[in-house]
Amino acid sequence: MNSFKIPNINDEKSVLKTIRLKYKTLERIEKLSQSNDISVNRLINECIEFALDNLNNNNIEKIEDTK
Repeated sequence: MNSFKIPNINDEKSVLKTIRLKYKTLERIEKLSQSNDISVNRLINECIEFALDNLNNNNIEKIEDTK
């Protein structure tokens, strides 16, 4: 599996979407965000991109089958 690297901040086109996070997950994200001088929003986006890029083929097929 690839290593997760916290990126530099870049301006990108974005969409506003409300999501719910587990409290403990948000606490971990906020601590990581602060210690690496990156916004919580950017960190969450990078975590999602990393997860999607590293799905195995079985998971991808299951997602596509539900469409």
